[in-house]
Amino acid sequence: MIEWVYQRARRAACLDALVVATDSEEVFACCRDRRMAVEMTSTEHRSGTDRIVEVMLRQRESGQAAEIYVNVQGDEPMVSGEHIELLLQPFRAAPVTQVSTLKVPIGVEDARDPNNVKVVNDLEGRALYFSRALIPHDRAGLASSLTPYYKHLGLYAYASGVLEKFHCLPPSHLEQIEKLEQLRLLENGIPIVVREAPQDTIGVDAEEDLQKVEEYFRRIGVRSPDD
Repeated sequence: MIEWVYQRARRAACLDALVVATDSEEVFACCRDRRMAVEMTSTEHRSGTDRIVEVMLRQRESGQAAEIYVNVQGDEPMVSGEHIELLLQPFRAAPVTQVSTLKVPIGVEDARDPNNVKVVNDLEGRALYFSRALIPHDRAGLASSLTPYYKHLGLYAYASGVLEKFHCLPPSHLEQIEKLEQLRLLENGIPIVVREAPQDTIGVDAEEDLQKVEEYFRRIGVRSPDD
């Protein structure tokens, strides 16, 4: 799984470097065996974002820190270079951008699934809220014609400064209720730019997710992450 994500992410020409950050000895050994750049991190982190902060601070000490960091989770084998390019576009368009993420349109039935995190944004493309619940509430029964539902893809790009701020902030009230760490940013007034991606991804959290991903790659004729 890690190799699939790594090899597909490295196709993004916009990345200057790519590294796996893990607290697992098994994952670390696997990456070393397969010649993937990897760094061991603390087992005390509450999230993958905190893990990135550790890597960033380590790089800063050696004078190699970047201005922007992209967070690609290790259970996203359908990630593509295009996803990563889209994440970085807001930073090029407006240097004041602090965080970016992606969304894709989904139907009503998929929107009802609490495993699909939904996002709503303002007219400027900034996130208003993320939820496992069905948002927005379709009080007038117009969902079938307006298709207002968007699934949030768990891919992010961060300015280095906001990463440090996130790491120092305590888990927020809404974050703990929804179990969504991005709400910590919104509750603390940090805007998140949301861009629409042309293709969904499936995060592999269960066996059925893996089966869906395998079927997708078989359907498009991809047999290895290098295809």
